[in-house]
Amino acid sequence: MWLFVFFDLPVKTKPQRNLATRFRNFLKDDGYMMLQFSVYARVCRGEEAVDKHIARVTRNLPKTGNVRTLQVTDKQYGRMKLLLGEAEKNERDAPQQMVLL
Repeated sequence: MWLFVFFDLPVKTKPQRNLATRFRNFLKDDGYMMLQFSVYARVCRGEEAVDKHIARVTRNLPKTGNVRTLQVTDKQYGRMKLLLGEAEKNERDAPQQMVLL
């Protein structure tokens, strides 16, 4: 099973940004990987693990903003498609770095 966490947290003030950062750090420390800036996902072994991690997210909720969770099966997750647009002409590629051994 995969557990997704989607969130929209206020970041207008420094305390709000700190709370949003603390929540993101909690997710990373709890084994979630960032798919997009406010979309995180992790693998869980069954319904009990999903329930456990939803409870952990609930305990770490910021006081403002909103958070949603969604669980999907491995098969459903495997059907996800990554769609990328083309870079605009005025965008530059990152410079290549040389590795010295």
